[in-house]
Amino acid sequence: MNKKSIIIAAIVAATLSQGCKKFLDVEPLDRVPASRLLTDISGIKVLLANLYIQMPVEDFVYNPGVGFNYHRTAGSGYIEPGFATSFYTDESTLSAGSGVGPVNDNFWAYASIRQVNQLLEQLPDVEMPATQRAALESEAHFIRAYYYFGMAKRYGGVPLIEGVQEYISGSDNENLYVPRSTEKDTWMYILSELDKAIANLPGAYTAVEGNYRATKWAALGLKSRVALHAASIAKFWNKAPLTGQAVDEKLTGGMTMADADFFYQQCIDASLQVIQTSGKALYKPSPSNRAEAAKNFQDIFQSPNLAEVEVLFKKGYIDGTTTLLQGHSTDVFFNPSQTNPGGLFYGRWSPTLDLVDLFEDYSDDGQGKAAPLVTREDGNETEFVSNPRQLNLSIPYKKYTNLTDIFANKDARLQASIITPGSSWKGVQIIMQGGLIAPDGSTIIYADGSATGQDGKTYYSYGAAAPSGYSGFLNLGSSSNQNFSNSGFLLKKFLQEGKNVAGTYFSSTTDYIDMRIAEIMLNYAEAVIESGKGDPALAATYLNALRKRAGHTDNIPATIENILKERRVELAFEGSRYWDLVRRRDFHDEFQSARRKALVPILDLRGATPQYIFVRANNYYDEVANGRNFQMMSYYKGIPGISSNRLIQNPQY
Repeated sequence: MNKKSIIIAAIVAATLSQGCKKFLDVEPLDRVPASRLLTDISGIKVLLANLYIQMPVEDFVYNPGVGFNYHRTAGSGYIEPGFATSFYTDESTLSAGSGVGPVNDNFWAYASIRQVNQLLEQLPDVEMPATQRAALESEAHFIRAYYYFGMAKRYGGVPLIEGVQEYISGSDNENLYVPRSTEKDTWMYILSELDKAIANLPGAYTAVEGNYRATKWAALGLKSRVALHAASIAKFWNKAPLTGQAVDEKLTGGMTMADADFFYQQCIDASLQVIQTSGKALYKPSPSNRAEAAKNFQDIFQSPNLAEVEVLFKKGYIDGTTTLLQGHSTDVFFNPSQTNPGGLFYGRWSPTLDLVDLFEDYSDDGQGKAAPLVTREDGNETEFVSNPRQLNLSIPYKKYTNLTDIFANKDARLQASIITPGSSWKGVQIIMQGGLIAPDGSTIIYADGSATGQDGKTYYSYGAAAPSGYSGFLNLGSSSNQNFSNSGFLLKKFLQEGKNVAGTYFSSTTDYIDMRIAEIMLNYAEAVIESGKGDPALAATYLNALRKRAGHTDNIPATIENILKERRVELAFEGSRYWDLVRRRDFHDEFQSARRKALVPILDLRGATPQYIFVRANNYYDEVANGRNFQMMSYYKGIPGISSNRLIQNPQY
């Protein structure tokens, strides 16, 4: 369990005159019972801080195949790259390859919920002003809602435990065996918890208390997210129906279109409150040009403190090189090879061509359609090569003088979120090249080699003579050494470009933005269009505000297709794609023997002047795996511990 956290420092700085360092030495709650902390306001805030740490925020140190904060577990011996729900979807892969399936983090939060229940039961006995007590109670309800949301989106209906359970010696203790509630009742309970949070949470905290605590706007933002999730399951359940006892008893599913309408309305109302009354707004919504738009968008994530106007809830870190494992390793694991700060693992995040193709260009014709990259002269951009080593040179590939030319005129958020071939990162041109065509027409692809061009110069298959000079495609199939893009792209969002980071694990301290107003605008737009409620014109206004922040000048209609595309572009890598596929029941359709896509730049030396062609290819690892699949049963995880807790298991587990 965690020993220290910047959140703790942020919460109690106002109450502990000894300052941050001493407070960060708090004993973890597996050694200090929560009840011992519930005697005064300082102890309560220590407990709150630990409860924040245990919240299922899918942040930089979360790994869906391992769990939350696993890297901080004493003796784990595991260096956790984290933040990887994206790797389970069609927006990116781990550079060493990643599969598709349910998160496997076994989040079962009842130990933490017990601590929240203790807090709520004992708060009335602690001396403090009534307004302060009410605010702390609301904060506890927010935290409890977040725990239950983490479970509901994984398991469906779960036991709802609102009080502290006690084992009674000599009793049969039947009261300890709380059955699962229906999925609908679970969602309703989470919304009711958020209403209690909204009631007395402040709109902001003083600077000395910090920016990492839940506000009224964070609670409303979470309500918007929760209600949209519940509404989607109610509406789209029949796209992936399941059978079994859990279904019969409505522990999974069992909701109606009337329920969907109710939850959509809850999303609409909560979203409007945030957008119209919080004072929050898009960060720098009116750029003067596309370059400025790209910089503004990049700044939100590499320096979240600059974009507080947009942020509803975030998580902070301190340098883990001096305080045990408290930072994250984003800037080490995901920097390109050419700018590796000195870590053993780097370049490990490979965005897909599937995502890159979704970004618009600036034709701004009022349609908002995606603008796939142009790789061929015949206009066929739907054909993908299964093995680029067997390249068909009779295909009319379009030739480009520079690696960057193919990306000209693309939405500014592409360059702000993704390192593309030939782009500049930390003052270095990032080379991602998968092979070359020699003057005689022979090829070297996905292999190290060189050839002499007609100009007498030596050219290399990966774009440079040594691995330190390029960032793509080396060591495909070697997971231990796969520090190079397998897709032709690398992550930019979240990385710090203007700072020379240490090549040491846990040294990154960039805040993780869990909720921002852009998501709430998209939640509103989706809820309006899917339900027929609310104001479609306002939905279009919010949709187009995001595009105009990206430098677009036209207005597009608020169709569900446009909203979902905009959601993928705006929220790329922020953890939404996985749960969007789950809640809308699209996962099993998207992944039926599916191959995610790569863009493989090839240097063509057959002409007097070297030029580039770009080959659309299936992802190497997905091709080796004969495609990726998502089973319908995986929309829910298996309930843990049923041999002892007497709970009804989910379908097919």
